[in-house]
Amino acid sequence: MRRATITLPDDIDQALVQFVAEQPEPVQLSTVVQSAVREFLGERGYLPSSAALRIRPSQQGSGHDDVSVLHDRYLSGA
Repeated sequence: MRRATITLPDDIDQALVQFVAEQPEPVQLSTVVQSAVREFLGERGYLPSSAALRIRPSQQGSGHDDVSVLHDRYLSGA
């Protein structure tokens, strides 16, 4: 892991301070910065993207209306 000292402009510093203060659970500044850099690099193809999983409904269902309840039975093949 690389340690780095960076200089942030006042507007970014103020935004970070506000963001950290408004989180419902305590969060470290380094975690926020790492997450932002990871997302930035992921969007540009330098890291695997952390894009949200987009599940789309099937055009045609299985015909079974109890799969959400009995999923283990269906997955086991019983």
